[in-house]
Amino acid sequence: MKESVRTALRWLLALAYGYAGWAHLARPTPFLAIMPPWVPAPEMVVAATGVAEIAGAIGLMMPATRKAAGWGLALYALCVWPANFHHALANVAIGGETLSWWYHGPRLAAQPLIIWWALWASGATDWPLGGGRRAVA
Repeated sequence: MKESVRTALRWLLALAYGYAGWAHLARPTPFLAIMPPWVPAPEMVVAATGVAEIAGAIGLMMPATRKAAGWGLALYALCVWPANFHHALANVAIGGETLSWWYHGPRLAAQPLIIWWALWASGATDWPLGGGRRAVA
């Protein structure tokens, strides 16, 4: 059962990252809006993150690259977290709309879960569902 759940969550994650990567490339404006001002060449960074998301999504679906893709997507999620903080703390408007802390709070808190999800769905970790280590007598 665990493997069927892992497979389903891997597919869901791959679809989410594939769509997000496409969105970064096709509609970069919202992603540029939340970019912290200290990030150099924001247009290039948004395009590169889109390519990274698509590559990670594809990598998750291929057994030979699955774990590497999981580590890559986990690192990616960690590296884009500052943009999520900037979006929240600077109250950045996208399309003239600002989002409340009802959005930002759960979104910021979910980032560690997204990082874990990439690692678990790829098989890079079994924690905490792997049962842990047995004590050696």
